[in-house]
Amino acid sequence: MARPEHFGHAALVGWRKALADATAPRLAKSGPLSEDQTRAIIGAALFAASAFSVAGTIVRTVKTARG
Repeated sequence: MARPEHFGHAALVGWRKALADATAPRLAKSGPLSEDQTRAIIGAALFAASAFSVAGTIVRTVKTARG
């Protein structure tokens, strides 16, 4: 069965993975979460930001098409 962390890790590809690899250990040392949980949160946040960006682009495109 998939753990919740696995969903956050799915977004960590390319530069996002490099960012999480560099950031997660530092955040895990200074906070209550494990390194794995920290990576998952970073992945989920980056995924949400990407989804928000795509949704905003779609909304602007539809508004422009309607005139």
